[in-house]
Order: sequence, then C-alpha cells, then structure tokens
Amino acid sequence: MNLLIYKDKSKPIEERVEHLIGLMTIEEKVGQLVQPFGWQVYEHTDGELSLHHDFKQQVQNGGVGSLYGVLRADPWTGVTLENGLSAKQGAEAVNMIQRYAIEHSRLGIPILIGEECSHGHMAIDGTVFPVPLSIGSTWNVDLYRDMCRAVASETRAQGGAVTYSPVLDVVRDPRWGRTEECFGEDPYLIGEFAVAAVEGLQGESLLSEHSVAATLKHFAGYGSSEGGRNAGPVHMGWRELLEVDLYPFQKAVEAGVQSVMPAYNEIDGVPCTVNTELLDDILRQAWGFDGLIITDCGAIEMLASGHDVAEDGSDAAVQAIRAGIDMEMSGEMFGSHLVEAVHAGKLETGVLDRAVRRVLTLKFRLGLFDKPYVNAERAEQVIGQVEHIRLARQLATEGIVLLKNVNSTLPLPKTSKRIAVIGPNADQIYNQLGDYTSPQQRSRVVTVLDGIRGKLGKEHSGVLYAPGCRIKGESREGFDNALACAAEADTVVMVVGGSSARDFGEGTIDLKTGASKVSDHDWNDMECGEGIDRMTLGLAGVQLQLMQEVYRLGKELVVVYMNGRPIAEPWVEEHAHAIVEAWYPGQEGGHAIADILFGDVNPSGRLTLSIPKHVGQLPVYYNGKRSRGKRYLEDDAEPRYPFGYGLSYTTFSYERLTLSANSIRAGESVTVTVDVTNTGDREGAEVVQLYISDTVSSVTRPIRELKGFCKLVLQPGETRTVVFVVGSDQLQYIGRDLQPVVEAGRFSIQVGRHSKDTLCAELIVREDE
Repeated sequence: MNLLIYKDKSKPIEERVEHLIGLMTIEEKVGQLVQPFGWQVYEHTDGELSLHHDFKQQVQNGGVGSLYGVLRADPWTGVTLENGLSAKQGAEAVNMIQRYAIEHSRLGIPILIGEECSHGHMAIDGTVFPVPLSIGSTWNVDLYRDMCRAVASETRAQGGAVTYSPVLDVVRDPRWGRTEECFGEDPYLIGEFAVAAVEGLQGESLLSEHSVAATLKHFAGYGSSEGGRNAGPVHMGWRELLEVDLYPFQKAVEAGVQSVMPAYNEIDGVPCTVNTELLDDILRQAWGFDGLIITDCGAIEMLASGHDVAEDGSDAAVQAIRAGIDMEMSGEMFGSHLVEAVHAGKLETGVLDRAVRRVLTLKFRLGLFDKPYVNAERAEQVIGQVEHIRLARQLATEGIVLLKNVNSTLPLPKTSKRIAVIGPNADQIYNQLGDYTSPQQRSRVVTVLDGIRGKLGKEHSGVLYAPGCRIKGESREGFDNALACAAEADTVVMVVGGSSARDFGEGTIDLKTGASKVSDHDWNDMECGEGIDRMTLGLAGVQLQLMQEVYRLGKELVVVYMNGRPIAEPWVEEHAHAIVEAWYPGQEGGHAIADILFGDVNPSGRLTLSIPKHVGQLPVYYNGKRSRGKRYLEDDAEPRYPFGYGLSYTTFSYERLTLSANSIRAGESVTVTVDVTNTGDREGAEVVQLYISDTVSSVTRPIRELKGFCKLVLQPGETRTVVFVVGSDQLQYIGRDLQPVVEAGRFSIQVGRHSKDTLCAELIVREDE
C-alpha cells in the first residue's frame, strides 16, 4: 500500500509529492519539466480525434509534464475554424490526452495543460474580451475580476489548468508592439489589476472547476526595453526596478499567485531567465513565492543564441535550472540536455528534484491527480455564454476614452442625420480584437458598422459605408467610393487606427516563438502586437490622407481610434470635431462604441498611458523625475493628453479637500476626503484619482505618483464624499539601502480628475520622537 501514497488524496500534498519523486527515474523527472506544443500532439480529421505516435512514445518513455496551447487557435498553430475544435471537442481532446498519459505512463502522472488567456481563452468559441490596455482604461478593478472569473471558467471547462496571464509590464515606450497587452504606465494601477487577476483566475480554491493557476509575466522590466524594441536590453538600476517594475509582481505574489514567467530581456547585462537575484533572492527569498517558474518560449535557447551567455544548449539548460527555472515552454533545451547533464555530473539531482517538486506541487494543488478529466457537455454550456458576452460589452464600453468633443458633437442623434461610416477598421472583425485572439465566426463579432446600424434600427438605411483604404499600404483606390459616401452624409464617423490581426502566410510568423514578423506585403495590415514595434506613433498607410480628403467636404467629423498603442496625429487633434479612443474593444466592440456615440452610455474611460504630441517627446510617462527638463526647441515636454484624462457627457466638480490631520509621524495614517459633485444634467461615472508628491527626499523622486483611485457613479446634482487613507504604503519609497522608507518632511496630497488637474493639500510627516 505504500506505493499508493501519492494517489491517496487524504495525505498532505507535500507527502504525496515527496513519495512520488522517490519513485521517479531521471528520465521521468526531466519529462515533468518539459512543455511541448499541445496542438502538435493530436490529429482532428473528419470530426475524429487521434493522438500522434510521437506523443505516445514520449509519454511511454518518461512522460510529458505539460502541454502548451492544446486548444490554441491562430496562424502560428495552423488551427482554423475549419479544422479546429469546438468547445465540446476541445474538452474531449484534453480528456483523451490526459487519459493516455495516466493509463500509459509508468506512474500515471496527469499533464498540466497551459493556455493563453490574455483577454479571453485563445481557443475556438472562447469569449473575446477587450485587450488589457482597454481594461486598464476602465479603472474598474471589480469588473476585471469578474472577467477573470469568466475566463477561468471557460478555460477550465475544457481542461486548461494554467494560464499565461496577466501581463504586468510597466509601459515606458508605447512604440513597443506589446503595449496593448499591458494595463498602462503606472505601477500602482497595474498592481491593483494584478491582484484582481489573481483573485479572479484562481478563485477561492484551485480545485474549483471555475479556477486556473495564473502566471505573472514578464518578470521583469520587459516594458522598458531599449528603443521600445521587443525583448531589447533594459537599462535600469535596482531602486527603479524595485519601486516601479517589480511592484505589481510583488502585489500579485502577496495575493497568492501560483506561477511566474521571466522576461526575455536582460537587465544590466544579465538575462532574466538566469537572473538569480530576481528569481531567487527577490521572488522566493524576499517575497516568499512558492510556486512554479516557467520560461517564455525559446528563452533558454536565446541564452546561447542571442544573449550569448551560454556555450551551447546544454550549458544554457543547466544555467537556467540552477537559476530557478522549473519548466521550459517548448521543452526543447531541457528535454534534449538535462538527462545527459545529470549523468555527466554537470547537474546535481537535488537541483533537478527541486524543479520537479514545484511542478508536481502545482498539479496536486490543482487537483489533477484526483480529478484529471472534465465534463465535455458542460464546456458547451460555459463557453461563450450570454453573461460573458454581456460582460465583454460592459468592459469595452467602460474602457472607451473620449478625448475631444467640440461643441458637444457627441452624442449623436438617432434620427434625422445621415451617417457615413468610413475607414479600414469600421467593418473588419480581426482589426478590433487585438493580438492573442483565435479565429472567429463573423456572427460572433460586432463591428462599428454593425453597432451603428443596430443602434439606429429602422433608420439604418441612412448609414453609408466604405472602407476607403487599408491600415497599411499606399493604395488610394478606395478613396473615391469613401468620398462619395461622405458627400451624402451629415456626419462622418472615421474608424481608423491599427491592427494586431495575425495573418496566414509564409514569413509572417516566427515558427519558434509564435511572434509575428514584419512583412512588406500590402495584404498584411498588422502594425502592432508581439514582434511589431514601430518608429513612430502616427497612422500607418494613407489613413491620414483619407481623413484629410473627407474633412475638405465640410462634414462633421467624428474619429474613432481602434488600436493597440497611442496615436499621435496633430492634424487629427486640430481638425476632428470629436475623438474617441476605443483601443481594441473585443467582440462586442461595435455595440460598445455605438453605445458611446449615441449617448446610451456616458463615457467613463480614462487614459492609463500619456499620449504625446509627437513621438519625439518620448518618454512622456506622467511619473517622471522633476529633473527630466521642461521643453525641446520645437515644443514643450507636456503630453497631448495626460495620464488619467478622459471626458464625459456631464461635468464634475471637486471641493473641500481635507486631511484628518495636517501632521503625522512615520507609521501613522491620515484620512483624505474630497467632495465630488456631478454638475451636469445626466448620470455619469467619475474616476477620482489620488496622487502624492514627496516634496524633498534623500534621493530624487517622481513629480507625482498615483496612490489610490475610486470609480463612482453620480446622478445629476449628486455630491458624494470620497475617502482615501494615506499611510506608510502610500508615503514610502525605496531608499538608498534598497529598503522601503518613510522619510520625515513635506508631502503634497493631490486629488482630482487626472494627473494634471487636482486639488492639493500639504501633509507633514514628523520624525519619530
């Protein structure tokens, strides 16, 4: 009976893990650390599922610890609507994989199924929510937590047990193609969403059929790469790293996250994949993290070919596992070299056992040994359910930011006016979904054209449409048709911006990592997303020229941006009557944008990235140092739209900013109150933002830092008192000794609508007596 200890669910997890490790061969241990590509292990032909011979052999010869992207569908995987798996079939496929692993491996260890879920499960039929940049713009942490519960439910219903989200990178240069995957430029804001992600994805118990293990990425500094180029070097000192980029990760670790993924980049010459100061000293020793560390795809190979800090694949694999890596996504380096490294005495069995222990512990925590299979019928009921679609619409609506609205151009009336909807993003479903999105049935996605026609009902015959041009390319062959439509209309809604839609086609996909590659083909409209970094922030192709031609007709011009990074176009700022920033709003984006355009919903989104006037101003993030300078020769250094900015169809006033005490000792707290009134004539949601500025400090500090926020709905004429508590967590910073400190001195407490519009009060922190 002793041999059954690891199968006895009444035993403590630690005891089960240690017993199982004691039974395993070196080959079986290494097998637990590899994660092959999941879509390559099965065949789906004429509705029938079967497992590939190579996978069966791998299971029998030592096992497979994990599979990446069994259900992932996109151009990289080659999984399409035609050959992909439905919700039920996906669950059946995972069950088939698990059953084979359990019944045909010596020890019957279940497989950890890892899936991409940045803004919805990246599988056929999964609900596509707005991208994280849009979610951040909602400033609604509770709503995001609900979304994460929905995503976890859909993923676990098909057998997915761990997701590679949330992305907690702090964006410093929005030319970076992965800006859309991030919440914004502020660590405090990102930290709040990080905690919500962990709570929503993991739930109260990992054993629940509504929970998956979350993975934090990319650890760390990934959003601060040189020149905004993906995975480029990061030049950052430890103080800034601890205070800014590591802050959201620490909050998520404190919330109990189960998995962390190191970033591709180096920091001060040391690749994160082998940075023991990050992976061990900080993450495990200082923060107490006891979960799994998994590489990004191809990261270990990059040590020997890219970073060039390893002689070869074997050296890279040994360096990585010694530094604290527990599992390799793709598994090529670990699978090829670790067994030999142990036999040759290059890798200690204790180091190998440490990694295996962490992998098995997560599997036990998820209940995979005791309940490895899912109910395929239930997957059909959970995935894409009406409540999830409603949630996607609400998130998209709250994430839309109204940037400009001259003479109340918006909201538009629903009658009398003829509307021309023009632009490459007006009726192109994939251009509104963002990167890391699966193929979609046309009927599941609501475009802006769909939304406007649906909003006007019987009047939709007065809606004219022309794409005008593509996102990229110089062709103007669609201009004449677009201008003809615009000439007949009273109002023109121009839907322009970017695209992160991945393409099928030779040369557009990095076959090792799945990242896109820049292509000069006109048919490839992708100008954002992983691997697509830009030199400018202007509109690509001839979109601006199309807009200028339309403007010359003298029509009311409403611009809707749909994009994955900020757009800096001075001409648009000067000439458009209204500008709406929708980011990539997901499958319900068309409904959400129409709700805003016609006033059924009052816009409440606020920027989480500062938008520059010109790309030459970068970096322009709001929480820079006082010493960064005031201006350039051509213009000042102020952004076009500051962090926290966003207009509403109503107005708000702030009065009576009050501190419960004007002076406190370090370690004490003070209550901050402010009265916020809706001074307009309709209901509206306001995001009340708290900033703190350390007036004099031992090391240089940011001009101001966000330290609290609250989103509240106010009726016309309604006043509400908003309360914040300011204590050590809000006043401290990382001192010269790299430890948190609250220094005595003056602090400016600022509360208002955005980072450039606040009321101020002074707080004195006294020395301890």
